[in-house]
Amino acid sequence: MANPPPEPELSTHHLTVPSGVNQDEFSELVPYITEFHTYPVGPGQCSSLLVQRIHAPGDVVWSIVRRFDKPQTYKHFIKSCSVEEGFQMTVGATRDVNVISGLPADTSTERLDILDDARHVFGFSIIGGEHRLRNYRSVTTVHGFEREGRIWTLVLESYVVDVPEGNTEEDTRLFADTVVKLNLQKLAAVTENKAREGDGNK
Repeated sequence: MANPPPEPELSTHHLTVPSGVNQDEFSELVPYITEFHTYPVGPGQCSSLLVQRIHAPGDVVWSIVRRFDKPQTYKHFIKSCSVEEGFQMTVGATRDVNVISGLPADTSTERLDILDDARHVFGFSIIGGEHRLRNYRSVTTVHGFEREGRIWTLVLESYVVDVPEGNTEEDTRLFADTVVKLNLQKLAAVTENKAREGDGNK
C-alpha cells in the first residue's frame, strides 16, 4: 500500500514576534494572528506574516485596505483592476487585475474571502489568471493602537502559496514577501498622507 500523503501542518506565526513589533503589541495581536493568520501549510507550500507600522488612525487605514475593487490605490504592481457591472463588495465577489510588465505575471483573477468591517479583517484568494502564485490566499488585519495620546496602526498581512516547480520554498517566500512589503510601505505612505490631509481640513 502507498503511504498516505503527509498531513498539512499549521503555520506558527503566533509563536514568533514579527520584526517591527514590540512584546506589548504582540501580546495584543496574538489572538488575531491565531484566528486569522494561521494556515494549513502542506508539502510544496510556504507561508509568511509581515507587519507594517503606520502613523495614522486605524479607521483611515481600513478605509483603503477594505476596497477590494481598488487595490491599485496602494499595490505597486497593479496596472488596472476591473470588476463586473453592478459589483457589490461582498464575500464571493471577484476582480480582474492587470499586472505591470516586468513581473512573472500578466493577469490575476481574485475572489474576496473575508470582509469584516467591525474587526477590520480582509482576505482574498487568487483563483485564476496568468501568473506563478498558485493557490495564493492572503489575509490582512488592521489594528489601531492608542497609548498616552499617541495613535498608530499595525497592519498584519499573511499568505499561503504553492511553491512553483523548479523554485525553492525560500525563493518563493522571498519573492512574495518582497511584493507584500513594498505594498505595505506604500499603504503607509498613502494613509499617513490621507490622515495629514484630514487633519488639515478640520
